[in-house]
This record gives sequence, structure tokens and C-alpha cells, in this order.
Amino acid sequence: MVSSTGSHTWELKLTVDHQYEGVENEFPLQVTGDLHVGGLMLKLVEKIKIAQDWSDYAFWWEQKKCWLLKTHWTLDKYGVQADAKLIFTTQHKMLRLRLPNMKTVRLKVSFSSMVFRAVSDICKMLNIRRSEELSLLKQSEGTLKKKKKKDKNSKEPATEDILNLCNSPVNSGLPANPGLYSKTMTPLYDPVSGSPASSTITWFSDGSSNEQNCSILALSHPTCSPEVLAEMYQPRTLADKAKLNAGWLDSSRSLMEQGVQEEDQLLLRFKYYTFFDLNPKYDAVRINQIYEQARWAIMLEEIDCTEEEMLIFAALQAYHVSKLSLSSETQDSICEPEVDEVEAALSNLEVTLEGGSKSNILEDITDIPKLADNLKLVRPKKLALKAIKTYWFVFRDTSISYFKNKESAQGEPVEKLNLKGCEVVPDVNVAAKKFGIKLLIPVADGMNEVYLRCDNEDQYARWMAACVLASKGRTMADSSYQPEVQKILSFLQMKNWTMCSQAASEPENIDMKPECFVSPRYTKKFKSKQLTARILEAHQNVSQMSLVEAKLRFIQAWQSLPEFGLSYYIVRFKGSKKDDVLGVSYNRLIRIDMTTGDPITTWRFSNMKQWNVNWEIRQVAIEFDQNVSIAFTCLSADCKIIHEYIGGYIFLSTRSKDHNETLDEELFHKLTGGQE
Repeated sequence: MVSSTGSHTWELKLTVDHQYEGVENEFPLQVTGDLHVGGLMLKLVEKIKIAQDWSDYAFWWEQKKCWLLKTHWTLDKYGVQADAKLIFTTQHKMLRLRLPNMKTVRLKVSFSSMVFRAVSDICKMLNIRRSEELSLLKQSEGTLKKKKKKDKNSKEPATEDILNLCNSPVNSGLPANPGLYSKTMTPLYDPVSGSPASSTITWFSDGSSNEQNCSILALSHPTCSPEVLAEMYQPRTLADKAKLNAGWLDSSRSLMEQGVQEEDQLLLRFKYYTFFDLNPKYDAVRINQIYEQARWAIMLEEIDCTEEEMLIFAALQAYHVSKLSLSSETQDSICEPEVDEVEAALSNLEVTLEGGSKSNILEDITDIPKLADNLKLVRPKKLALKAIKTYWFVFRDTSISYFKNKESAQGEPVEKLNLKGCEVVPDVNVAAKKFGIKLLIPVADGMNEVYLRCDNEDQYARWMAACVLASKGRTMADSSYQPEVQKILSFLQMKNWTMCSQAASEPENIDMKPECFVSPRYTKKFKSKQLTARILEAHQNVSQMSLVEAKLRFIQAWQSLPEFGLSYYIVRFKGSKKDDVLGVSYNRLIRIDMTTGDPITTWRFSNMKQWNVNWEIRQVAIEFDQNVSIAFTCLSADCKIIHEYIGGYIFLSTRSKDHNETLDEELFHKLTGGQE
């Protein structure tokens, strides 16, 4: 091997990745170490002698697994020597993406940009705002086992199931419609039906199939046979759930650097569960894909829910399907402006991050409201029955104090509970008139468990909303308190159905296949007729909703589940002799006992001072206020994934409606990249 620098010439063999048959693809060139990459490209193209547009081509260094994109850098600066295997190949290649609605799209994506940028481009093609909430996921081997048994011979899905978007504006180098991200843009979707407005169709490439493309992404087709469902991966344990999050790609590296090849299939998923500024006028595709991700998570039992909740989800889906039969009529009808505005306001659902929006200053300096009520306190006793006793409870600021009775409320309380940083878990069964709130309050040696039992829905909604806000360090003076109360009441109302004798005789519901709307566990538990009757009972409370509203209610109900937004990883904490599960959420980390599933400790991001990774031993170390520090290694995935998750959620908490919608990419990489 001859390797020199400066003016000494040496031979470098280059491979050209072109599509021409019978044309040479290996080209030896005489080069010097001070030749810059742009000059090398020029020399190579002159030698190839094929007239074509080479502007999308760049050098890929096979051994080092990196792109040579800085064309002004010299070969010496990159460290390229005579034994380097450089491939001159296109930066944009075809990729198959499985969307949350389980549809596969095929489109041209940058294999040389960082994944964060590539996802942004993909979302522009698919008409999904807020691309920072999504990322790309490689399906891990453990979650594919079930499929492989059945699909030994068919590696790819059937061609007709793949939606080709290879002629979209982003692919052809044209700028995406600037109106897509503009605050003054005209509505792209009917906020009631979710069908595309006529102007939206032109955003896709020309041709009559575009309306169909829009519809496939913005409208739902939820029927799925129990047989198909049975073939899909269903996690049974926390360890199984951890497998679902093992394959997230590194947002700070390119697809090619992470071993992704042309025509590979990846999953496009909402990675961060903070759906900012959802608006039915512009977000029909985004709302539908969030709805679909929620629907599949519930059907495949990736998230736990009660029987009562499962029937609500089934009713919303079943209703959704019956509405779909009218979708062709809905698309042709034009909505009156007044209804349009009202429905958009009603349906507009938003989950703001803690710290994402500040409440009105005047509101904050007024007297902070308080709650005072007789509630039952339930304390679990070891080796004994639960002790239930009624006390007079007072909720003030972010603390609950309770007294023997109302008269003694001026004196010292029996106990004062500070709810900042606690876990709040609903324990509700509307049919049985059970309205419980489970509080897991952090103490020095773990979590203190307290149950509160309310008398009715109204009392429960007020106390539950106060607990949820207090856990985030907010009081009832916060502007989000009343909306939180209404959200809880609305969910309870959906659960509080009454049997209606006419429901079962509605002709449009006769053909309902209930197995398509519930997880396999409930298909085994109930007969088909029983399920149909119970779904139709639940359906009475959702029958007046518009199509988009039904999806938003589904998303809202999903967000109300205790496990919502938790991504699980198997970790080993420093100093521990056994493995634990770490739950990563938008505002906290939870250490969970792997065997029992019980939370051990919670750490909130708002108390975090710094976090870093020791790359040599792959250990994540985090420092919190009050000299609390933790360190752990990740066993179910690369530690970079958890590091990026934490940084990503902190990045998303900086978003504001006041800011321009362009993202601070540099800040994202600073918070998530780490120093490897």
C-alpha cells in the first residue's frame, strides 16, 4: 500500500454506484493528499464520461461508515489513504416506512442527512406538522418472531399495500408549500370530517391518485381481523414492552451510518408523547396517525386499560367505522363557516408541556383557590385488610392536609402531604360508583402510597385535577385547572353509559364485528353477542360526535390512562444487584420493580441539574436538586437512546406558540447528542 501526503501522487480506487448496464463502475485515479473532495468529484465525473445530473451524488467511505460531505476538505484532512474504499452514490434513496396506521409508504429520503432532518423532510411529504415529535424505529428481532413463522417466504408486503410517494415535491427538489407551516395559512382540512380541502390536493404531486393519497393518510380504516391481530407482537410483561423501544435510530447520525440500506423498511412513530398545538384545520393526517398509534397500542395491549375503558375505546372505533361509510358524502359537502369555527374550537386538543406555557401573571398573584371536603382515606396495611376512614381534607397550593373533622381544621393536621413530584393514578369504576385517586408520594426510601376515595364524579374531577397539577408543581390558580376538570368529567361521562334498548336494533350496527375493536384478551373473555351489546351501550355517549371529534376523544381517553406516555427500558442501577425497569415520560423518570410492576422512585426533569453519559462504560449519570444523583447502565437498548429521550423531552418543553415554527436544530443536537 502506498500512502503519501502533499504533492506525492498515489492511486485511489473509486466505485460508482450507477444504474447503467455494461458500463464500468470501478475507476482508479491518481490523486494527491491535498486534493479536496470537490476536486475528486470533478476528476471522477470527467473520467466516467456519462452525461447526467450528478448533483445528488457524494462519497461514502465504506470502512469508516461515514459520508465525505465537506467538499472543501482535503483527502489528508479526512484521513483518506490508498486503501480507502470510497463509493460515489446518491444521497437520496428509496425507503419504505410503516406508518402508525400500519400502511406502508415508499418515498425518497436523504440517507446522508441526520435522522432529525430526514424525519422533518418525511413529515413535509406526508403533511404532518411538528415533525420533532416523531422519529424512525427499527423493529427489534424480538418483536418480529411471531411474523417470521408465518411469512417465511414473503419478505415484503404485497405491492398493492404500498403507497408510492416518490414524485412528491420534496423529492423532486421543489420547496414544500410554505403555507403548510404558516400561521396565516388557509385551512387544509375540514375540521369536522377530516377530509382534505380542495387546495390540499395540489400539495401532493399532479394526478388523480393524489386525492386517494391524502385520504389514506388522513382517514382511518380500522377493521382488523382477530387472526391478523393474533399474528402481531403483543407484549405480556414490562420486559416485553422494553423491546418495543429498543430500536430508535440516533437522531444525530444519518440512516446510512446506522446500517439502513435502500428499500429497507422502518417504522415512523410518534416518539415523544407531547402533541403540541393540535388543530383539526391543519392536522388531519397528524391527528389520524396519533389516533392510529393509540388504537394499535390499546389493541395490542402495549398499554394497560380496564374493561370499562376498553369498551369506550371500542365504541369510539365502532362509531368511527360507521361514520366512514358516509365519508364519500362528507367529502363532497361544504361546511358552513360558523360550524367550521365552532367545531374547530371544540375539537382543538392540546397537551402543553410543563413549563411550555405560563399562566397569566395576574391570575397567579391573586388568592390561590383551595378545596375542602370530606373524603375517605384508604391506607393499605401489610398482612391485613385496608383501613378506610373519613377525614376532612383541605387542598391548598400543592399540598393536601387532612384533619379528624371540619371543626378541627384550624389546628394541626393529622398529616400534610406534599404532592410535588408524586405519581397520580386514577382508580375509577363508574358502573360501581368507585372514584379513587392513588397517590405515590416520593420519600427518602421510595414511595409512600395513599388512596383517596371520592363520593361522586364532580368531587373526583375537582380533586383529581388538583392532584395532577400539584404533581407538576402547579396550583389551582393555573389556567389549565378548569380545562383539566372538564377533561376528566368528559371522560367519566363517556364511561357512564346507560343501556338503551334501541341501540341493538340500529340497522347500521347489525354487522358489527366486535372482535375487530377490542384486544384479544376481551375476545376470549366474552362471546361476540355480549361484546356487541356492551360496545353499543358505551356507544350511546359518543354517537353525536363528528369524525374528527371522535378521534380527538379517543386520543384524550388514551392520554388519561395511567401508563400513557411511558417508554420502558431494562436498566441496572449503580450499586444494585438486580435489574429494574426505567420508565421515561415527558416530565419524569420512574424506577419500576421489574417483577411487581410497582413504581419505586420518581425523579422529575424540573429538578434535574445535569445529565451525561460515560461512553466507556455506557453509563448514564443524572444529578438532581438536593444532592440526589443516580447512575445506571441500559441493558435492553443503547444508552444513547435514553440520553436522547431525556434531552428530546427537555428540548420539546422549550416550544412556544409565540415562536416561529422553525426548529432550533442546533439546540436539539446539543441536548441530545452527547459527547462520544
